[in-house]
Amino acid sequence: MKKHSNIPIFIPELACPHQCVFCNQQKISGTFSSPKPEEIVEIIEKYLATMSAEKRVEIAFFGGSFTGIAIDLQEQYLKIAHQYIQSKKVSGIRLSTRPDYINQEILDLLKKYGVSTIELGAQSTNDEVLRKSGRGHDFEAIKNASELILKNGFELGLQMMIGLPSDSLERAIQTANDIVNLGASSTRIYPTLVIKGTALEKLYENGNYSPLSLENAVLWTKEIVKIFEKNNVKILRVGLHPSEELHSEKSLVAGPYHIALNEMVMTEIWNDLLIIRLEDWKIRRLEDWKILVNSQQLNYAIGYQQKNRKMLQNLGFNVQFVGVENFEKYQIEVGS
Repeated sequence: MKKHSNIPIFIPELACPHQCVFCNQQKISGTFSSPKPEEIVEIIEKYLATMSAEKRVEIAFFGGSFTGIAIDLQEQYLKIAHQYIQSKKVSGIRLSTRPDYINQEILDLLKKYGVSTIELGAQSTNDEVLRKSGRGHDFEAIKNASELILKNGFELGLQMMIGLPSDSLERAIQTANDIVNLGASSTRIYPTLVIKGTALEKLYENGNYSPLSLENAVLWTKEIVKIFEKNNVKILRVGLHPSEELHSEKSLVAGPYHIALNEMVMTEIWNDLLIIRLEDWKIRRLEDWKILVNSQQLNYAIGYQQKNRKMLQNLGFNVQFVGVENFEKYQIEVGS
């Protein structure tokens, strides 16, 4: 199977009339203006020049509500992208948009130009969370849009956020389960950050909003990842893509932003798995030995900043972690 890669084209907030409390797309994406149609060709060609022919490549319109921009501009963007499908340089087009910006007319246009995947910014499926976040739609809108997307033969992605106003671990878990039940094949998980210039910043400064701690963001995300993995929903990203804007203290006011968030989450998942096996290892009186794991999971098994290795050492186990190519994702074996 070919590895997947995206050519990201960011189109920030061209048309969205809703000002969600968390949203300042320019700050989040690090993009302050949308590319002109002629600039899109340059972006695509630049990425294609660095990509292996072994990869399955999609052009991805991200950063805002694509289907909310003017139809003629949508078509200009899509026509350019579609040329690369026709020349077999890319396999498809994916885009992100709002649930309430989906209808049959829009889907007919997207289908015409070879769009394969539509990602909806669901963010939450709890109506109170949606209302307090200023989303401008309810869970019913998410359900209706998801059903229509799948009915028309597109792949469905549903993005979620954790730690929004009035959110809780239980509500976040329910959102994850709803995403599974709505038929999403992929998802993205974003902890809520307080970005300068947003309504959330004002709520935070007035003491009416508290962001998740980094520790809680990791623990919440761990539980959500388990749900998606159990149900074969592909996790495309955990945490926002790093940008110079997010690394700047002028943009990020507060919240659980960390460049290694995914690694920290996977470390905790592996920590749980290793602890489950500890009793067996104690009975067998293993002290100096090797833990064999999937090669791609090796760094996660060792842990962020070697957390899991240190945990075992503190318990008296002198271990060496070894990666094995053909192991299942979470397979663990021991050897001397």
